[in-house]
Amino acid sequence: MAGSRPRSRLSREDRYRQLIEVAWRIVGEEGTEALTLGRLSERAGVTKPVVYDHFATRPGLLAALYREFDERQNSVMDGALQASAQTLIDKAMVIATSYVDCVLLQGREIPGIIAALAGSPELEAIKREYETAFIEKCRATLAPFANTRSIGSAGLWAMLGAAESLSYAASKGDITPQQAKDELFETIKGMVARST
Repeated sequence: MAGSRPRSRLSREDRYRQLIEVAWRIVGEEGTEALTLGRLSERAGVTKPVVYDHFATRPGLLAALYREFDERQNSVMDGALQASAQTLIDKAMVIATSYVDCVLLQGREIPGIIAALAGSPELEAIKREYETAFIEKCRATLAPFANTRSIGSAGLWAMLGAAESLSYAASKGDITPQQAKDELFETIKGMVARST
């Protein structure tokens, strides 16, 4: 055809970015169950081999989405922790606010992704790895405020469970985002107080 330009090919990195963005849209609009490699191929306007080249399996795609969410959450939290004052109040507020805000930013999609991760041993291991890293970051951040300079693992796991549940409830509209942040903040302060 005269005058038509050939379609430019995206770099591998740009194509990956495009596929991730389309995958998040599918989950947001249709739910996690609708996210298949075939559906992603269709919505992204690429052939199935292109999608399979990037993710190979549906669990691989779900893991990539969770990894991206976790990296964004870490980036937001790290920046806020660095900028905050060196007090328990400030650090606890940053952790509570960052966690809830990241889940709400992703909307209803992340609870569905988390639920899907729990359904596969491979994905459960990935989720557990990120949870452990989050817990250790919280331990390092909060331990200086405990009289014993340490915080037990049970309290940190309880804090994570509260963070997930409160964020999920806020994303569903059962409580307000501020209520989720306030309750998580109090949970964190209580955990540190019990460690003294």
